[in-house]
Amino acid sequence: MDKAPIIEIKSLCKMFGQFRAVGNLDLTVHKGDIYGFLGPNGAGKSTTIRMLLSLISPTSGEISVFGKSLATNRNEILRRIGAIVEKPDFYLYLTAEQNLRFLGKLSGLDIQTKLIHQALDQVGLLDRANSKVKTFSYGMKQRLGIAQALIHDPELIILDEPTNGLDPVGVKEIRELILRLKSDHNKTIFLSSHILPEVELIANRMVIINKGSAIIEGSVHDLLNSGMLTVSFSVDDTQRSQQLIHESQLAQSFLGITEHHLLMKLSKERIADCTSYLVEHDIAIDGISSTRSLEEYFLSITRS
Repeated sequence: MDKAPIIEIKSLCKMFGQFRAVGNLDLTVHKGDIYGFLGPNGAGKSTTIRMLLSLISPTSGEISVFGKSLATNRNEILRRIGAIVEKPDFYLYLTAEQNLRFLGKLSGLDIQTKLIHQALDQVGLLDRANSKVKTFSYGMKQRLGIAQALIHDPELIILDEPTNGLDPVGVKEIRELILRLKSDHNKTIFLSSHILPEVELIANRMVIINKGSAIIEGSVHDLLNSGMLTVSFSVDDTQRSQQLIHESQLAQSFLGITEHHLLMKLSKERIADCTSYLVEHDIAIDGISSTRSLEEYFLSITRS
């Protein structure tokens, strides 16, 4: 049975004058998802997130969160959401704890010290609670931004490019944090990112949008295992394998060879055909593996 929908967007549209930033967008995020929200620059991702957070109003369409209309239940819904939109800003000469307390008050929240420490612990910054933010690295400031989104214990967390500008270590820290928020704290996470390998590692569902509309939505695993795959055949004779492929109807699928592998571009259905063809011509196959990266899939979808 499907998990309960947390976000439902139907026929969402946003016009800025004559420019259509988002048009006829549909998507559904279920409880417990890490949901990848993907698209090239200018696809409408940030505009959609701003509508989700009620920072701007849709031109038309519907947004429901927690089963209720955002248009008529705005305050109730936003109390159950935590978000980072773009780069979080802090007062550099205040401590991490002081920043969270002050920013909470600006949002109308009187946050108890226990909850502040809990949020800092969740992002791995409890030991720096009394350190001034000016001493923090960029990655630590990003984690503090997520702590700010967590201090009221939201059910849904919306993250807009949380790894933007981070080095590989910082990206890894944010990735591990997002996974912990799902596994240890049962959060639902809506993640907008252009770092596709990171989304592939952590998201269970995703949508790709382009020019304001959804192109495809579904399980990351299912989408990446559909269509064309890069297939590696471990063979005993790569040179003869290459010659055989070039003499066959599979010639256009040939990608190259390495010392022990024949690389082909094939659909799932054609893998068996290629295997049979090589075996029938006395090529010994020790193993077959297939891969498809999210980056490759993303480019094939957005360029079509």
